[in-house]
Amino acid sequence: MNLFDKAKEALGKHPDQADQGVDKAAEAAKQRFGQHSDKIDQGTDKVKDFLHKQGGGQQEPPPQ
Repeated sequence: MNLFDKAKEALGKHPDQADQGVDKAAEAAKQRFGQHSDKIDQGTDKVKDFLHKQGGGQQEPPPQ
């Protein structure tokens, strides 16, 4: 099993933790590049959509 497969499996088991990690990274980016916060939010949404699709599509994305 390669690293990608392990990450995909972990996402399937812990989607809430993956979302928290993405949110934490977005907040750090906003602190550094605050003038681009709208782009950071757009990217965050796209990353979460991608992660939910890669996790097997077992769960719906959390409400925003």
